[in-house]
Amino acid sequence: MRQFVVVGHDVPTDPDAISLSDIPGAGRLDLLCRCVSTGVFLSHGIREDARVHLVCADELTVTFDAGTLRHLHPDERNVAARVRDALAAREDAIGHMPADVSPGVELRRMGLSATLDRLAAEGTLVQLHEEGAPLVDASPPENPTFVLSDHHDFTETESSLLAEACDRRLRVGPERLHADHTVSVVHNWLDTDGYTSY
Repeated sequence: MRQFVVVGHDVPTDPDAISLSDIPGAGRLDLLCRCVSTGVFLSHGIREDARVHLVCADELTVTFDAGTLRHLHPDERNVAARVRDALAAREDAIGHMPADVSPGVELRRMGLSATLDRLAAEGTLVQLHEEGAPLVDASPPENPTFVLSDHHDFTETESSLLAEACDRRLRVGPERLHADHTVSVVHNWLDTDGYTSY
């Protein structure tokens, strides 16, 4: 299983604040939607061993599990509608028990810290950051969870949390990339067993 945690700093937690006619205006939700699409879809297919977790405003986490997803399409509007539905189901999430939004989509009342605590038991936590070690020099870990930020840098609090929680810090290349492009590079790295098998 490969997982991605994307921190959305400005995404509203109120579903009424998300307009499908202005997805970027909802705290750059468009970028997070592209991360979901890149994380779970292949060309004319789906990655059944992938999950994407969107941490919204350090309050709620929306999880897309490719293995059980149904009726999700890779366009931003479709993904944004599913995020909005998830946020509308927040009253059904009790404690850390998720609200089932639709097949393959869940919402938990968890911020970044609680999300990382939950995922740490499932495999290796890896922070993706431009100051990390080069991806090409690293070996792909078992059951990795990659943590990356949206269009903002990690806050000081988030950076401290990640320094304690993550096993590694890696960078995908010499240039800063959009978060969804970073997800694509990491998928290729894992698909090729660290760029060694094609």
